[in-house]
Amino acid sequence: MKKYLVFAAVAAFVCSSCGSSKARVSGRFIGSDDKTVYLEQVTLFAQHTIDTATLDNAGAYRFDISDLSSTPSLYNIIYAGERIPLFISGGDKIDVGSVGSVIRNYTVEGSEESSLLRDFYRSYVEGVRNLDKIASSLPAEEGEVRRETLRRYTDEYYRIKREQLRFIIENKDRMAAVYALYQRIPGDPNLFSGDGDIIYYRTVADAVAERYPDSPYVPALRNEIARMDARISLFRNAEESRFPDIEMPDMYGRKIRLSSLGGKVVLLDFWSAALGNSNALNAELKEIYERYAGEGFEIYQVSVDTSKPVWISAVQEQALPWISVCDFTGEASSAVGNYNVRKLPSNFLFDSEGNIVGKDLYGAQLEKELRKVINRR
Repeated sequence: MKKYLVFAAVAAFVCSSCGSSKARVSGRFIGSDDKTVYLEQVTLFAQHTIDTATLDNAGAYRFDISDLSSTPSLYNIIYAGERIPLFISGGDKIDVGSVGSVIRNYTVEGSEESSLLRDFYRSYVEGVRNLDKIASSLPAEEGEVRRETLRRYTDEYYRIKREQLRFIIENKDRMAAVYALYQRIPGDPNLFSGDGDIIYYRTVADAVAERYPDSPYVPALRNEIARMDARISLFRNAEESRFPDIEMPDMYGRKIRLSSLGGKVVLLDFWSAALGNSNALNAELKEIYERYAGEGFEIYQVSVDTSKPVWISAVQEQALPWISVCDFTGEASSAVGNYNVRKLPSNFLFDSEGNIVGKDLYGAQLEKELRKVINRR
């Protein structure tokens, strides 16, 4: 369940220069044999455990957090395999605990934003779990039982959606509404209606900007809206281009267009040198590149980094043989928005005619798809 409830799209680091302060998160967990509690900070493309605590004999724990902004930032408390999301700001003293089932029974005191988030989160998780149960009971054979099960699934699906949208609108100026914007029922890419979702993003962005003008989530929301606007524009002009084009500079400042590789099989790869896992990923990719570069295969690798020295050092140290580009705007890059990149690494495989034939392919799976499209040429 927890893999579907990640707030990666708009989270950001809050640096000590933003006005550091301290906060405390403590409480008691009762009813599980687990003794370890984790504190997780949610960042742009990942989640990082920043502290651990061991429950005492009474089930109590405590975390002390430093270098916090006065505006709320997202963290998770992890206990017994469950995540409890919290919005924490400098000066907070938050009590979080549960007796028995963590998600169903957890309570939050000392943070208005986190208490509001609990109201949404508990209901949403329970709803998605209900969907999972209904789906697992779906008979394979056609008949009245199958039709009734599908009806129940549809009813629950739209109930969850209605409650989600109601919560967002009623609490549009709160951090919990920002969180709710990015939650998706498994397998559902949209909040509600695809392009129409931009209305909800704009509503929340404007309201949060008024309530929390210094929040780092405000520019992140604006960037997301810009991406959605760009996608809408691209789809409206789809007949003029087979795929969203990219033009970005390499390490020498030369601008290279993705479309300049027309006629080749191309892997458009998004990565970040700063994430620390690039060495192993690129080493595997280099082996595949060496085998197929002579058969019309090329890689156009986009770095989602903001530090030029970090990126250039990684490209040089790893001796990357393909096209490496970066505009140093990080998550605000138009390339990230145009391809709706929500995690790193991510990639798209294009055949020689410019059609996207695969997404997020790695290792043996990438090589298998490569052989298919290269043999078709």
